[in-house]
Amino acid sequence: MATLFSGIMAGIAAAIFMGAASEIAYRMGLFNSSLLLIDGSFFLRFTGKKTGGGQYLAGIPIHLLTGAVFGAIYVAITCFFGLNPFLPGLVAFYFFLLWLSMLFIALPIAGQGVLGRKASPRTWLEQLFLHVIFGVGYYYSLIALA
Repeated sequence: MATLFSGIMAGIAAAIFMGAASEIAYRMGLFNSSLLLIDGSFFLRFTGKKTGGGQYLAGIPIHLLTGAVFGAIYVAITCFFGLNPFLPGLVAFYFFLLWLSMLFIALPIAGQGVLGRKASPRTWLEQLFLHVIFGVGYYYSLIALA
């Protein structure tokens, strides 16, 4: 059985996988942006701080926190509706919705524009790849923690 704690921990584990993949692809020049830098820049701008230098320091905990929150929300929703949280299709649907939310809500709020166009015209594809990693990492972490 999935508990709220296992959902939070699986979300943190998945966020680590996603953040590492994002950072590796960014440093290799495959991606035009890093989730950790985007999260950190947004947080620093939101709090009125300058973005120079502290983006990773701010971005890593923000990224892990959001992973934990989204992991907890998944378990809470499935529990509330009496659904089996270990169904791969249900996990895939949830993370598909998170991907759409990233493209149309989170990236515009973070100053990257709809679909993340300010970062790159292919940000939508980068985000799809990262959300697949997040979803797969979450699914297997949730199973391991159950």
